Amino acid sequence: MTERPSAYGLIAQFGSADRLVMAARALHRAGYRRIDGFSPVPVEDLAPYLSGDFGRRWLLPLAALAGALALGGGGYLLQWWMSAVDYPLNVGGRPLHSWPSFLPSAIILGILGAAGAAVLAMFALNRLPEPYHPLFNDPQFHRASADAFFLCVESADPLYDPRRTRRALEEQHPDRVAEVPW
Repeated sequence: MTERPSAYGLIAQFGSADRLVMAARALHRAGYRRIDGFSPVPVEDLAPYLSGDFGRRWLLPLAALAGALALGGGGYLLQWWMSAVDYPLNVGGRPLHSWPSFLPSAIILGILGAAGAAVLAMFALNRLPEPYHPLFNDPQFHRASADAFFLCVESADPLYDPRRTRRALEEQHPDRVAEVPW
C-alpha cells in the first residue's frame, strides 16, 4: 500500500485570469499534468492546460438520449398497453392502437426524461456533491467564487517536488503560494 503524501499539493493565487492562464501554460510546458484551476468567471483558454477528464464529454448526450428513449418509450408503451391490451374500448370505430394520439405525451415525457438524465449525469460526471475537498483548508480559497484566481498542482503529479514545484509557481509571480494540507 502506497503512503499518502503529507500535502494535497501547492496552490497559487493570482489577481487576473490572464496571469492564471499564463501560469497554467508555463507549468504544463514544464511537464506538470495534475493541474487544476479555479476562477470566479469562465476562463476559456485555461481548459487545455488542466488535468480534467474532458474526453468523457460524449457521456452526457448519451445519458440524455437514454433518458429520452426510456421515459418517452415507456410512456408510449404504457398508453398502448392501456388502450389496446388492458382495457380496449372501440369508440366510434377508432383503432385500438391510435398512435397519433399517443405521440404528444410520449414526446413530452421524452423531453422530461432527457432533461432529468442530463442533470443526473452532469452531477455524476462532475462528482457532485462534494462536501469536502482538501482545497477548502486554504484560508483564502473562498475567494475563488468572488474575486481571485487559483492554480493548484497536486502532489500526485509525477514531477511534484515541494521545493521545485514551489519555485516553478513562484516564477509565475502569483500573489501568494501555499501548501494545501490534507
